[in-house]
Amino acid sequence: MHLVPRYKHLFNISNNFIMAGSKHLVFLKSSLFFPTLTPPKAANFYSQTYPFTAKKLLFSTILAKPRSPIFCRKSRLSYTPLAPIPRPVSLETGEEDVIDSAELRFLRVKLEKLGLNAESCMPGQYNGLICPMCKGGDSMEKSLSLFITQEGDAAMWNCFRAKCGWKGSTRAFADGKSTYGNLSMISIVKQPHREISEESLGLEPLSNELHKYFSERMISGETLRRNSVMQRRYGENQSVIAFTYWREGVLVSCKYRDSTKNFWQEINTEKIFYGLDDIKGASDIIIVEGEMDKLSMEEAGFKNCVSVPDGAPPKVSDKDLPAEEKDTKYQYLWNCKEYLKKASRIILATDGDPPGQALAEELARRLGRERCWRVRWPKKNDVEHFKDANEVLMFLGPGVLREVIENAELYPIRGLFDFKNFFVDIDAYYHQTLGYELGVSTGWRALDQLYNVVPGELTVVTGVPNSGKSEWIDALLCNLNRRVGWKFAFCSMENRVREHARKLLEKHVRKPFFDVRYGDSIERMSREELEEGKVWLNETFYLIRCENDCLPNINWVLDLARAAVLRHGINGLVIDPYNELDHQRPVSQTETEYVSQMLTKIKRFAQHHSCHVWFVAHPRQLHHWVGGPPNLYDISGSAHFINKCDNGIVVHRNRDPGVGPIDQVQVCVRKVRNKVIGTIGEAWLSYNRVTGEYMDIDA
Repeated sequence: MHLVPRYKHLFNISNNFIMAGSKHLVFLKSSLFFPTLTPPKAANFYSQTYPFTAKKLLFSTILAKPRSPIFCRKSRLSYTPLAPIPRPVSLETGEEDVIDSAELRFLRVKLEKLGLNAESCMPGQYNGLICPMCKGGDSMEKSLSLFITQEGDAAMWNCFRAKCGWKGSTRAFADGKSTYGNLSMISIVKQPHREISEESLGLEPLSNELHKYFSERMISGETLRRNSVMQRRYGENQSVIAFTYWREGVLVSCKYRDSTKNFWQEINTEKIFYGLDDIKGASDIIIVEGEMDKLSMEEAGFKNCVSVPDGAPPKVSDKDLPAEEKDTKYQYLWNCKEYLKKASRIILATDGDPPGQALAEELARRLGRERCWRVRWPKKNDVEHFKDANEVLMFLGPGVLREVIENAELYPIRGLFDFKNFFVDIDAYYHQTLGYELGVSTGWRALDQLYNVVPGELTVVTGVPNSGKSEWIDALLCNLNRRVGWKFAFCSMENRVREHARKLLEKHVRKPFFDVRYGDSIERMSREELEEGKVWLNETFYLIRCENDCLPNINWVLDLARAAVLRHGINGLVIDPYNELDHQRPVSQTETEYVSQMLTKIKRFAQHHSCHVWFVAHPRQLHHWVGGPPNLYDISGSAHFINKCDNGIVVHRNRDPGVGPIDQVQVCVRKVRNKVIGTIGEAWLSYNRVTGEYMDIDA
């Protein structure tokens, strides 16, 4: 990188004197320099470039890049923008100063790997480059601003195209970061806004050709005149559209649009809404994404409409809202807050594409979702919707555009809904389109009127030790798989895997696993049946197990259950039992509060993933137990087990032959929240000790 020394050079070239300084050139003989003005090439929101030609010069010239004034607190150096006229950058002869350092060389290598060619970029200045991410759009504009610190040891960049927004920073000898100490010390110094007028900008009424262009877009001459849409000439035959921004009758800014849909604005002017005076004192306001949409709204009869000046962001920011003085992208909102604070209803009619929806969300975050509404653009065909207000006006007419605005809906607020948001689910429930609305039968006729299984519910199962709670749940899951093909995840800490597999296989094959005394002389399952059963096990059940010495907590279990839903499509989860989980809690939290919080997490998991959860909990020690089934309030820990569950079941087995058959199991349904799927009552099942199956007594 070469830099002309700051002292001035005087050259004598064929009696034509040229004085060159670090900031400007002065030609003492006008015949040497013939500037030719051409229209700006690209849509640059922040600058316009004008190519010049020079003759009989012994050194090359380029335009001074527009540089934002900055103040570096660390170095206490200040910089001011240079005039947009040529400056020398290299000499064919003469003394030179070279800015070079190991940091700068290595920094340029890092920037080159990111696609940023910084060889011609000078430290301490803002440099305009083509963004490697968006390539400058269709017009290939130099929309990326690259700043290299005065020391040459760090750089930061930002692409100002609304649909790109790529930004970042890096150091010469450190990994790239989005922000860090030195660069955060650099801040933009605000300049006073320019005072402009139609005369100073060279604005003039629209030509017949541009009137025809707007007419094709269904914008009338009266609307153009009322909104002071004008034109600006470049050269003899080139004109661009000028959208003038007014406040209280004073021209504040101007935005230009050429025939290839490139946009740029006057620099150092205040950012405000387009059409701001039209919403003064209005209680209902419409905000659109572009000036053409604002004009289209007026054709549909809505003058209380404004357009944002800078287009839409590529996506919604995942950061917290910045303070007013740091909210640079949306500074126009703060500049117009006096106009907005009186509005009770703000309709966000931004474009229907992802950037337009991101803009609507960013506006709603700042304006308050509670007073925002949004529009639904009509369908263009089976797969597409119309993009914006002007498209609707052009193809469907002002009447349809008016209907779109009149039918705007409330902007969604997280956690606040209308019933109509659920009408699709209600209709599906009424027509039983999913097939599970009335629950899935357990497979036992004795229980069909008492308990059916519904996705998304929580069933708490209890019973005294050795009453068959886990066996009954295993048999229930086998029935559900056999009837409707459901799959399940087990978090069963009391069972060894091989023992649990034996129990499930015996229920599936309906033969004993071993040829021992409990088999009661029934033939043992064959090797072929074992292999077939192993395939069934692997396709139906998934295990959640903690293989180390630590006890799993409920969050760990639910995280793995979510993974099982997404990866394997499970329909049910069994947590067996409660007392095998880690229940550490803060000292200030009671067990009752902890159980309530835990059950809430389980229910939210069940509802969100449409997964039925069976939670096995043991009763507390029964000091005066006389042999009958316990109550759900007897569960150790808290009454919340019965208060918060959807269904509560007690499994009880008779142990006294004098009272009744010991192979009969009593299933007591103690709670059913949803009357559609069952009711409180008791059922009796016969337990087959050989295969572990449960059957109806009259089967």
